Amino acid sequence: QVQLVESGGGSVQPGGSLRLSCAASGYGLSRNCVGWFRQVPGKEREGIGTIFTFGGVTKYADSVKGRFTISQDNDKNTVYLQMDSLKVEDTGMYYCAARRALAAWDCSAVEADFGYWGQGTQVTVSS
Repeated sequence: QVQLVESGGGSVQPGGSLRLSCAASGYGLSRNCVGWFRQVPGKEREGIGTIFTFGGVTKYADSVKGRFTISQDNDKNTVYLQMDSLKVEDTGMYYCAARRALAAWDCSAVEADFGYWGQGTQVTVSS
């Protein structure tokens, strides 16, 4: 049984930091494309970044470049999203998703391409 579980969300002030985790079970993340997405009610889900786990190549949306960092821990079968310099606009429900991929060029934050999804974790940035 494949399961992805996000954790680490919470409420922070603008300029603060959070580290989200995406832990996989029943499924190995090696040679996978793992994506992070966020969604606000009434708006479409937004792709914010990806990591191709065989080599650790990452991609980021312009809105988070320089502030968010995606990394992996192969021994823990877990992918992380480090969020720094958080803005009010970063508020939303954050999801991780995974799929097998051939290489870094086959890994982008396109929602329809992913088959495995976590339940989401809420991030709220407010003063």
